[in-house]
Amino acid sequence: MYRILIVEDDMAIASAMEQQMSAWGLTVKCAGNFQNILLEFTEFAPQLVLLDISLPFFNGYHWCSEIRRISKVPIVFLSSASDNMNIVMAMNMGGDDFIPKPFDFSVLLAKVQAILRRTYDFGQESAMLSHREAFLNTADASLVYQGQKLDLTRNEYRILLTLMEQKGKVVSRETLMQRLWETDSFVDENTLTVNVTRLRKKLESAGLTDFITTKKGMGYLIQ
Repeated sequence: MYRILIVEDDMAIASAMEQQMSAWGLTVKCAGNFQNILLEFTEFAPQLVLLDISLPFFNGYHWCSEIRRISKVPIVFLSSASDNMNIVMAMNMGGDDFIPKPFDFSVLLAKVQAILRRTYDFGQESAMLSHREAFLNTADASLVYQGQKLDLTRNEYRILLTLMEQKGKVVSRETLMQRLWETDSFVDENTLTVNVTRLRKKLESAGLTDFITTKKGMGYLIQ
């Protein structure tokens, strides 16, 4: 079941879209925090975003740019300002389609379904994990924080992925070593310590201090 995030400040339109798409078996969420759409995006992890251009605080172009920093998820712009300049700008900002308002809901649904088929029927969905406004992109094994992209080694990525998947729980050193063995890396206690130390230094250099907590005699924790 695909997840659709609707970023539309006209609640009547947003509610109508939610009802129509939910009736077709899609999981839909209407954004409510227009000051931080990126947070809503990362928490919901949608497969497609319907994004109005005119929004409170920041416009749709801004949020499209922010989403594009961390994800390649399809973005469909919605706007009553459907002149050529807005359409071109929407596409140049990373949009996948532009639907002018007012629109027919059947046309909207058909376009959404077509984009979902093109995007996901022939490829595997890429997941994204977040913590403290840092976003781990499993598509390219990178971490993005405040617009800065950190390239991770294979072991650093595996360690961070495991910890973020178990966010709020202590992950034992044995579990981390098993995850690294899955990548054909030879890992012993010392090797794990070295990798965690290097990862911490890389995170701290980007401003993410105390991102990974050590629980003495137990393992590591992200909370």
